[in-house]
Amino acid sequence: MLPRSRTLPARIYHGEVEERHDVRHYFQVDIQPKHQKETEPTNLQTNYSKCFDDDGRLKRTGTFWTATSHIITAVIGSGVLSLAWAIGQLGWVAGPTVMILFAFVILYTSNLLSQCYRTGDPVNGPRNYTYMEAVKGILGGKKVKVCGLIQYLNLFGVAIGYTIAASVSMLAIKRSNCFHKSHRRDPCHMSSNGYMIAFGVTEILFSQIPDFDQVWWLSIVAAIMSFTYSTIGLVLGIAKVAENKGFKGSLTGISIGTVTHVGTVTSTQKLWRSLQALGAIAFAYSFSIILIEIQDTIKSPPAEHKTMKKASILSIAITTVFYLLCGCMGYAAFGDDAPGNLLTGFGFFDPYWLLDIANAAIVIHLVGAYQVYCQPLFAFVEKWSAKKWSKSNFVTAEHDIPIPFVGVYQLNVFRVVWRTIFVILTTIIAMLLPFFNDVVGLLGALGFWPLTVYFPIEMYIKQKQIGRWTKQWIGLEMLSAACLFVSIGAAVGSIAGVVLDLKTYKPFKTIY
Repeated sequence: MLPRSRTLPARIYHGEVEERHDVRHYFQVDIQPKHQKETEPTNLQTNYSKCFDDDGRLKRTGTFWTATSHIITAVIGSGVLSLAWAIGQLGWVAGPTVMILFAFVILYTSNLLSQCYRTGDPVNGPRNYTYMEAVKGILGGKKVKVCGLIQYLNLFGVAIGYTIAASVSMLAIKRSNCFHKSHRRDPCHMSSNGYMIAFGVTEILFSQIPDFDQVWWLSIVAAIMSFTYSTIGLVLGIAKVAENKGFKGSLTGISIGTVTHVGTVTSTQKLWRSLQALGAIAFAYSFSIILIEIQDTIKSPPAEHKTMKKASILSIAITTVFYLLCGCMGYAAFGDDAPGNLLTGFGFFDPYWLLDIANAAIVIHLVGAYQVYCQPLFAFVEKWSAKKWSKSNFVTAEHDIPIPFVGVYQLNVFRVVWRTIFVILTTIIAMLLPFFNDVVGLLGALGFWPLTVYFPIEMYIKQKQIGRWTKQWIGLEMLSAACLFVSIGAAVGSIAGVVLDLKTYKPFKTIY
């Protein structure tokens, strides 16, 4: 049988796990008879500890390697494709420097956040299953609602961004073949709407996977795909530099007066584009919003935060090297003409089959990354609904559906309906606002400071009882304030980019 969703946990009755499909039955309390033999409670406890963790849930099986694959899947996403453009706005000095600084900030705050997986004692304290539960257990008050709103809006936005990126990559495969057949004489203009719909249908199917810990295999596949297209982008960048017989670009980035598809770059636009680049880099590194959910899949001992720290170090080190190579080589290849999406901007034309492989890898990766990001949002809505409408069969009842060669799938009607509506909504919005760079920059700006910096720092201060105006407290608050200004600037730059794009935009009629 396929594993059931953790939103409807099993009960233990007379030492045996009793799988029931009705959450109402789970909430009922049975009067259990006394055991006649003194040895039975001891055996029950032994069997319980072998199968269940200290919170009564099935033993977690995640390891350092599965956590690393989850993080790499979340980090190396569509954001890597815009890094050449981001470095192009900042230049050879500021671009790589900003990228490395972001890596250190993300690594540091991720370590702080991982120590908040358990409230109080990071080894034996009560577990927090989600980012929002950690905020609730440690900070409490209105901050919980603010955190939940920001986190889930950000996850919703990421789903939109991934839909845009995947559709553009699918479209790029079609266009690259068109360019090849026409020997580049045909501009091969096409609409991305059909590809967005195809990606949405795929996500509707994959979204029926009940729980986060059941997508580990999808995460590993997606991680392999991310390395595939990143490596291809890197190799093509190196080949282009060799073809140009030298590096392009400048120390300060794109020059004022450069003609782009939206017009000539003015001094004001140079500022907005530089700020937008900060948002693009922030988005490329963003994974804190699902760190707690990833950590909740890790087995112990050793303590979960120790495994998570090691996984974060390795993952961020690997992705930073990839980011620097891909971003820098992309900028070196194209200079001021660096496309917003390295593999779909058609700075590269040949070999067309290699471009097809890279873009196919992007699509496969984004199918998995979409699920890694959206599963926490799915779980939140379903748990809240099960609690609010616990007597509704539509919300709580599960039905066994035999699947040949796989097992029995436990179908929940509410889960099917709500997740389908969610995917349809994100697809429609993506079709309305198909601006890859602007959306990526705005998402990075909105999620970076509050979710990656502010809440982890505030929870850590409360968890460790760090006194006000101590050196450590001042240092942490200064870091938070500096990142706040970065987020504000990136948001302003991205909004300015959206406004500029809207001047020439027609809903549902965008042609690439």
